[in-house]
Amino acid sequence: MGGGLERMMADAAARSLDVSVLPRPEASSLEDAARLLGIEPEEIVKTLVVKRHDGDFLFALVPGGRKISWPKLRALVGVNKLSMPSADVAFEATGYGRGTITPLGSSTAWPVWVDESAVGRRVALGAGEQGHSAFVDIDALVDAFGATVADITDPE
Repeated sequence: MGGGLERMMADAAARSLDVSVLPRPEASSLEDAARLLGIEPEEIVKTLVVKRHDGDFLFALVPGGRKISWPKLRALVGVNKLSMPSADVAFEATGYGRGTITPLGSSTAWPVWVDESAVGRRVALGAGEQGHSAFVDIDALVDAFGATVADITDPE
């Protein structure tokens, strides 16, 4: 286990979150990844770093097969401008590289927004390190972070 995975697990333990980590084989698509992990595509949840116009960030947790609805998210956050930062800026904001990002163990505890379609599931998230997925009950994660659950996505 490297630094990112250990940081993620330490934060999960500190929040009393039950997280299990599995190796994540290379996959050619969302459907392929889900098949390899033995889950449905919508049970793979991407943690996207979103930049606010004021320079702060937030995490948007988006189930597989869905994408951020920028108008919905802007209205809920109450801002006119949101954007996806570059990989370098996302790393600076979280301490995690693309494909490994999770709110767990982020170098800064940004607000967490979870798409309502993810609730009630055990999902696979980034685990802080390439080649791994972290499985967690999304409702427990929402509670642990005081996350906001809302309709923030549209179908891809």
